[in-house]
Amino acid sequence: MTTAHAPARTAPAAPSSAAPARRTLTIGPHTVDTPVVLAPMAGITNMAFRLLCREFGSRHSHDDGGLYVSEMVTTRALVEGHRESWRLVTMGPRERPRSIQLYGVDPATVRRAVEMVLERDKADHIDLNFGCPVPKVTRRGGGGILPWKTELFTRIVRGAVEAAGDVPVTVKTRIGIDADHVTYRDAGLIAQEVGASAIALHGRTVDQHYSGTANWDAIADLKSLVTDIPVLGNGDIWSAEDALRMVEQTGCDGVVVGRGCQGRPWLFADLAAGFAGLPDRVRPTLGDVARTVRRHAELLVEFFEDEGRGVRDLRKHVAWYFKGYPVGGEMRHRLATMESLEDLDAKLAELDLASPYPGEAVEGPRGRAGTPKRPACPEGWMDTREITPDIAARLHEAELSVSGG
Repeated sequence: MTTAHAPARTAPAAPSSAAPARRTLTIGPHTVDTPVVLAPMAGITNMAFRLLCREFGSRHSHDDGGLYVSEMVTTRALVEGHRESWRLVTMGPRERPRSIQLYGVDPATVRRAVEMVLERDKADHIDLNFGCPVPKVTRRGGGGILPWKTELFTRIVRGAVEAAGDVPVTVKTRIGIDADHVTYRDAGLIAQEVGASAIALHGRTVDQHYSGTANWDAIADLKSLVTDIPVLGNGDIWSAEDALRMVEQTGCDGVVVGRGCQGRPWLFADLAAGFAGLPDRVRPTLGDVARTVRRHAELLVEFFEDEGRGVRDLRKHVAWYFKGYPVGGEMRHRLATMESLEDLDAKLAELDLASPYPGEAVEGPRGRAGTPKRPACPEGWMDTREITPDIAARLHEAELSVSGG
């Protein structure tokens, strides 16, 4: 199996006046050369995609160019011994530091899951998700609406920090449930007080999902309020220039990248270069994209230990990879029905691999943004910040095998 794909061509970009000298990010005992975190995305950020992003991120960095977090895993599933959940938090020898994201609503379950993860030596960094906007989570009190219940939020984070010991625990959250129920300020101060090592803020409310424009002013506000631990910004990072601009405008200590790298793992090479003050940017030809797709396929087959499952999992990435390139609908459909590595190779060989980088056609937002919608919450959830007995009895139902943030 190939260990590295052919390098994509790079082209200089205009130097940004915001480009700093080499900037690092320290989370507990871990310092990474580039202040960038790969955001967990369900079905996307498995080991294969994380390794691919690391390969690009290491090009302009002395290490792997950031932190690369696992898909979100529910703490209840870990405590109950679900095999697939434990597989998701198992990382390869090439992944260091090992960052995993956990989700839970019961303080005792979260604490026990953290203990089990560390007993089995599965992580060097644990992130807690309080940003998921998925209705089937929020309607039961989980995800992005949980920080509204400040005592519950405090108990979960404190318990995880205590159970983790020397392993850093970080928090990811959103601005709030909606414009009338803002939670990020309280969440930031609580996280800092109980010993979290950093907090990341997605600049949207739960009701926005991923629609509209991220509010970077809220990130700046949180940075001015939380001064003892790093504050990371998340939302609308589509390029290295966006990341540099966010840091300049908000003062945040680093950025979290999600949808911007879908079908563009080379974004991490751009980010590493940008934060190192270098003008280099990846501008892949169609041939470069094809080689990256092939590398991704190899890593997926290795991850799943099943060629058929690996190439089938790659299908969801096809539209993202070829966005803006001269690949017709019929060929996109054929690529999205690939069955084997041999089949993939044959179809990639039919492409005009010399086609140059299309420029603006591949830039900007990608992934599903959705539309604003009223958050699904338990009845009476927003009436008080306390946990009522009836809500406490239903909270355990929120721990489902879903992800987001």
